[in-house]
Amino acid sequence: MIDARIDIRIATPDDAGLLADLGSRTFGDAFGQQNAESDMKAYLASAFGERIQAEEIADERSVFLVAEVAGETTGYARLRRSDAPPAIPGQRPIEIVRFYSEQAWIGRGVGPALMAKCLELAASMGGDVVWLSTWDRNARALAFYEKWGFMRVGGQQFHVGDDVQSDHLLARAVD
Repeated sequence: MIDARIDIRIATPDDAGLLADLGSRTFGDAFGQQNAESDMKAYLASAFGERIQAEEIADERSVFLVAEVAGETTGYARLRRSDAPPAIPGQRPIEIVRFYSEQAWIGRGVGPALMAKCLELAASMGGDVVWLSTWDRNARALAFYEKWGFMRVGGQQFHVGDDVQSDHLLARAVD
C-alpha cells in the first residue's frame, strides 16, 4: 500500500554525500544484526563514502534513483550496465546493484515505486534482462523480488568483511 506520494528522481553529483550516508545506514539496518560488528565496519568502509559514491555517480554505466516523500529521502536504487555472471540470461543485462529503503518506509510503497522505476529505466537503457543478487538469508527481499517476477538463476559469493556469504542470483526479462 502506498501511503504517500513517492517521487523518484535521478541522483546528481551533489547527492554523493546523501547516498553515502543513506547506503551505509540502510545496509547496516538491513544486515547489522546478522553480521559481526567488525565485518560490518569493514564492508561499510569499503562500500560507502562520499568519494566512493561520487565515483559511482560519475560512472557512465551507472544510474542512481532516489525516492523521496515530501522532500524526505526514503530509499534508493543503483542500476548499472555491465557484464553479468554466466547464469544471467540475455544479451544486454542491467544489474540492480543496490535497492534499499529506510526502515520506517518498508511496507509503505517505496519498494514498489523504486522497482517500477528501475524496470522502466532498464528498458530505456536498452536492457533485455534485469538481474540482482541478494543474501540467501534475506527472506523479505526474496519474497519482494519474486512478486516482481524475478526468478532464481544461480548463486555467487558476497563478502561482508571477512565473512563469505551466499547470494542468490535473480533475473527477469525487461518488458
